[in-house]
Amino acid sequence: MLLAPVHRRGFTLIELLVVIAIIAVLIALLVPAVQRVRESASRLRCHNNLKQIGLALHSYHDRMKYFPPGYVSGVNAAGEDTGPGWGWAAHILDDIEQTPLRRQINFGLDVAHSANAGPRVHRLQIFLCPSDAHVGTFVPDGASVSIAHGNYAGVFGNLEIEDGPGNGNGMFYRNSRLRFADLVDGSSNTFLVGERSSNLSKATWTGALAGIDESQALVLGTCDHLPNDLAAAHAEDFWSRHAQGVNFLFGDGSVHNIHNSISEDVYRALSTRAGGEPVSLVE
Repeated sequence: MLLAPVHRRGFTLIELLVVIAIIAVLIALLVPAVQRVRESASRLRCHNNLKQIGLALHSYHDRMKYFPPGYVSGVNAAGEDTGPGWGWAAHILDDIEQTPLRRQINFGLDVAHSANAGPRVHRLQIFLCPSDAHVGTFVPDGASVSIAHGNYAGVFGNLEIEDGPGNGNGMFYRNSRLRFADLVDGSSNTFLVGERSSNLSKATWTGALAGIDESQALVLGTCDHLPNDLAAAHAEDFWSRHAQGVNFLFGDGSVHNIHNSISEDVYRALSTRAGGEPVSLVE
């Protein structure tokens, strides 16, 4: 018996176009969702970085009875930094389980000294926000050496750093040695460290480089402008690539996302250690 031939029907052009359109719509819906999940995970890792930094700062305080200096430097007759410049993050290396790296650093010599060429370009994950671009190392304007990138700056207060690097009203400034007792406003009402993403200006965990303009902004930041304020942004401001806010570490070790729309008065008050301002933080 002969069997009738089977005619297999393929997709028509219209059906194929409909399938492609459906796939495109699904991808368009899926990609933003994936990006949101990825950013949520990155923001959480950044949050955890700051929590670990907070624990390290508390550990340093337990050992030394004061917080690390914003950065260490001599000062010449003109009031300019003369180095060596090593910053607050370099001083807590023991407290973040980086003792081998700490032992490579000659803290008596400049960050830029050839003896410190190895450690100053060492990349440390704990000081990098995963939402930021991968920078690795960079050469600051006016400098001749590379230093490792970092995303976290100590809070100088709400004053201009260049007006007096040793006179910050926050927790970190040149040669600072502040204690918990100096947090008159309360540890839960005082910023310690905040974010600085590379699309504003680059920061480092290493230190300030003597002899270049605004080198203090490499390790310190001010809160005289609101976070992520494009219209008023200066190199020393706090900035992030997170949606609608910047992560800050507080004196009590807690980490909060400070929204871009925070009251300017509250923001400035949180950046000072003893301003006596009433503060009500609502995230």
